[in-house]
Amino acid sequence: MEICLAALEGTEHCVSFASGMAAITTLAMTLSSGARVLIPDDVYGGTHRLFAKVFNQLGLSFEAVDMTDLATVAAACDAGVELLIAETPTNPLLKILDLAELARLGHDAGALVVVDNTFATPYIQRPLDFGADAVVYSATKYLGGHSDLVMGAVATGNDDLAERLRFLQNAVGAVPGPMDCWLLLRGLKTLAVRMRAHCEGAERVAVHLESHPAVTRVHYPGSPGFPGHDVAARQMAGSGTPLYGGMVGFEVAAEDLALAVCSRTKLFWLGESLGGVESLIEHPGKMTHASLIGSGFEVSDSLVRLSVGIEHPDDLTADLDQALSAG
Repeated sequence: MEICLAALEGTEHCVSFASGMAAITTLAMTLSSGARVLIPDDVYGGTHRLFAKVFNQLGLSFEAVDMTDLATVAAACDAGVELLIAETPTNPLLKILDLAELARLGHDAGALVVVDNTFATPYIQRPLDFGADAVVYSATKYLGGHSDLVMGAVATGNDDLAERLRFLQNAVGAVPGPMDCWLLLRGLKTLAVRMRAHCEGAERVAVHLESHPAVTRVHYPGSPGFPGHDVAARQMAGSGTPLYGGMVGFEVAAEDLALAVCSRTKLFWLGESLGGVESLIEHPGKMTHASLIGSGFEVSDSLVRLSVGIEHPDDLTADLDQALSAG
């Protein structure tokens, strides 16, 4: 399984872990006390919690910055940084970060540059091709594809980093089980066809929501007017044609409506996860990103996040229509 994932990333090494958070945790454990970490300001809530409430007490400092603003990133790097973690598209606002520029800024500051590529997968985007030192996954999501495993992985071409990660994988015990490894190998066999279906469905859903009167804003990198669309078109073309992923976010007028929509859908199942063949809906403010409450980086309480599955897009848009329009 590790050989397969490394090959998909076009690199030499892959080290697997019991979860995506175990993978990020082990990467952070390669640092020494006193090291400084940069993360995106709308990073996955679990990643923010890890650095704010675990590693912050163990001698690592961190700063959350808007990584779409390269001048802000450069200033943060000037203050010293040992690890720069990027996500693109980010979770949950789907911001598009310029990987080549972030790699340049991070390397100029002497930092290890890591990209969480969970949303895109190597079928759509290969961060190592843009200068990243390592790519990290929650393989639980699109790589597995069927919502029946929990696993993480780090791929890298850095021999020293791979050796250190393998030592820590064993020493800390954050290893995956054999059944999960088998399930992931099964999922990777259909990765290409699944990702094409996810992307096609997400585009149809996003276009439909953009014209819905109850929707105030749509977050989808494939929309021509979306900030960073041109960068996404360049980066997210691993299959030969730009694809923008299966995630869609949208905002409505108020939190009450957002919560009601999440409870009314019939084809979109309520769930914190993503990347399975079934469509999922969630309220980030109260679910995946609840740990950000009080941090100053809260997401909008009117935001709804969709993981668009492989069902027919007409059925999905009809489900959203009835959920948005119900009294």
